[in-house]
Amino acid sequence: MITTDHKADVLVLGAGPAGINAAVTAANLGLSVVLIDQNPAAGGQVYRPMPFQFTHTQELSDAEAIGAVQREKLKKSAVFTYFEHTVWNVTRDLRVDAVGPDGPRHWVCRALIVATGTTERVVPFPGWELPGVIGLAAATILLKSQKMLPGKTTLVAGCGPLLTAVAASIVEGGGHVAAVVDAASKQAWARGMPELISRPDLLWQGIKWIAKIKRAGTPILSASAIERIEPSKKNRLSVTVRPVDSQRRLITSARSQTIVVDAVVVGNGLVPSTDITRALRAEHEYVNALGGWIAKNDQLVRSSVDGLYLAGDACGISGAAAALWHGELAGLTVGYDLGKLDVQAYRALVEPVRKEFYKARKFGRAMGRLMAMPPQQVESVSAEAIVCRCEDVTRREIEAAIDEGAREVNQLKAWTRCGMGPCQGRTCGDIVASILALKTGSREAAGYFTGRGPLRPVSLEQITGTYEYSDIPIPKAAPL
Repeated sequence: MITTDHKADVLVLGAGPAGINAAVTAANLGLSVVLIDQNPAAGGQVYRPMPFQFTHTQELSDAEAIGAVQREKLKKSAVFTYFEHTVWNVTRDLRVDAVGPDGPRHWVCRALIVATGTTERVVPFPGWELPGVIGLAAATILLKSQKMLPGKTTLVAGCGPLLTAVAASIVEGGGHVAAVVDAASKQAWARGMPELISRPDLLWQGIKWIAKIKRAGTPILSASAIERIEPSKKNRLSVTVRPVDSQRRLITSARSQTIVVDAVVVGNGLVPSTDITRALRAEHEYVNALGGWIAKNDQLVRSSVDGLYLAGDACGISGAAAALWHGELAGLTVGYDLGKLDVQAYRALVEPVRKEFYKARKFGRAMGRLMAMPPQQVESVSAEAIVCRCEDVTRREIEAAIDEGAREVNQLKAWTRCGMGPCQGRTCGDIVASILALKTGSREAAGYFTGRGPLRPVSLEQITGTYEYSDIPIPKAAPL
């Protein structure tokens, strides 16, 4: 079956809080809007629907209530939604190619809003590729959507607010958390307190998570990180934990401890998703406090590429609450640019939204700084640690390529194959560039992987769809 292009005024990629509000706002202004997401329902990571709950506690119901409101708002709107669709290619003429349950689909639009959120960062260590080691985001999906514990006994490690959120959910689900290993020091948390109190509701929620963990007898090891994981008896994991310094480097002279568990959940913060903006050759800048490389924008969500707009954490870590307002800002700006609002109406609508966004992002930006990876942290990545899991490229192989003259990540990619696997560098790119930056002097000099399609792994059968040879258009023979 040969598919044809479908047209829309606005295409929104990502149905998290930013994407939902961007799509609904633009549709309410009279624009034809299509919303595409790979998940089966709207909500994103934070507000995803939860078919199961361990209990009916307030901590779980708060996020679920917000998500339910957003999904109902989307349902009542004129937005055309396409869930379970994987976007594999986007071109500069604002054509989007995707595959879904009914085969390939293609859209062309006047405005493209990228609200694809973030990917999770893991600073590699020997053993992070072992069965039983998963990311914080994956654990959240297991706990929320599948009512599954990562293991009977779990160690939770990394940095950021998800540490205590996941640990508390495991405890609530009847699991045992052997320890919470937080790379951030108590002093780092204290420095962020002036901004954290801007959202007393979220701060109080975090305090309740910590109280729940403490009541369960779970130790919280601050300023510490995993040094290595090794297989243990009876399919268990032996985790070596060691203190870290202010730059989150392992203090090898300090005493380590070994904890044996069934599963390990680990995550070292978030990285803005830039695969689409890189593919469209938008201008980017490196801002460590916002998660790393982000597409430049004019504060009204316009990128350097005509017709390309940004919303939510995809253009800098600010949190889910801020993403709701940022999505609305994107919808209003697109509406103005496409002629649905005059300048007076636009200014009247956008100013209060911007104020709410700036207010909401204080908490998220504080969390972002807490999760930001110090440049020196990768010094502790051992030589034998696998950095690129898709291609099994180790730190030693990356260092060898650098010693031979690689000075930019795409050159390093060509020499080592790191970033060439199914994830296209989403998992390893940030760490590879950080290791290279130790030699080049900066992340700007190290650069970033060039974005190109396919953005996600798809089969040739998915792209072509089902067709007969009779469906293939054959041009008439040229006259002799």
